[in-house]
Amino acid sequence: MSFQLGQIRKVGFTLKPNDSTIKTLFIQIKKMFEQRGIEVLLSLKSAKLIGHDGVAFETMCKEVNFLVSLGGDGTLLSLVRRSYHFKKPVLGINAGNLGFLADINISQVGSFLDSLLAGKYRIDERMMMEGFIRKNGKKDVTFFAFNDVVITRPSISKMVKINASIDSNWFNTYRGDGLIVSTPTGSTAYNLAVGGPVMYPLTQAFIMSPISPHSLTQRPLVVPADFTIELTSPDETVIAVIDGQDDYTMHKGDILHICGARRGAMMLHRLERNYFDVLREKLHWGDSI
Repeated sequence: MSFQLGQIRKVGFTLKPNDSTIKTLFIQIKKMFEQRGIEVLLSLKSAKLIGHDGVAFETMCKEVNFLVSLGGDGTLLSLVRRSYHFKKPVLGINAGNLGFLADINISQVGSFLDSLLAGKYRIDERMMMEGFIRKNGKKDVTFFAFNDVVITRPSISKMVKINASIDSNWFNTYRGDGLIVSTPTGSTAYNLAVGGPVMYPLTQAFIMSPISPHSLTQRPLVVPADFTIELTSPDETVIAVIDGQDDYTMHKGDILHICGARRGAMMLHRLERNYFDVLREKLHWGDSI
């Protein structure tokens, strides 16, 4: 991607909540940035967690060259979605466990900053989904998703029935625990757990993976990102979950619309980062048994 950061003067941080070690890590990393002449802003919500001064999230996003998530994949997901309209690149520093999305760990921060200031970095544009829920003929809920949209049953004792259309043409009815519509970035999240395919993150496509289908003929389906997906259910109540963080109740007659967003999320990476290395490390591919 041709986007460049220019002279880096200021960055904005959000932190993983409910982590007793995050304050110490933030102070350590903040010092590394400031030693290189980069001012660090902290979002107000994160600042309250550790007893520091902070600024309003919107103000932070407007003022900085890029944004930093310090935590796990959930922290990064939240930051990408909340900051999407500000068109700022996001860097993930992994202070969590598995960490498919966060690019660097704590020990790599100093060397990454030196490379960054020397112009040695990469900004990738990852597909985002946008959509809405239509209730009574009107848009009631709008959203953006980075990983996935899940439509599922409201209780463990019930099976859900989901009618799926592509570009207004019905093509399947899923019966089971639900359906995941994933981006390539989200292919290593819930999609992977239900047996969906891993997809290279810069691909432009949807993955539609049934959750515990009641028929062995129901298999994951990959479709181009320029299609529009519409999901409905004849059940009285189903739940739509956005990136595992926001959920909305849908009733009979409601329609969930999903399409590819007009632009992607910008992710800041090390030049050395190789996605297949990440897969080998996180999924232990090639390990001897």
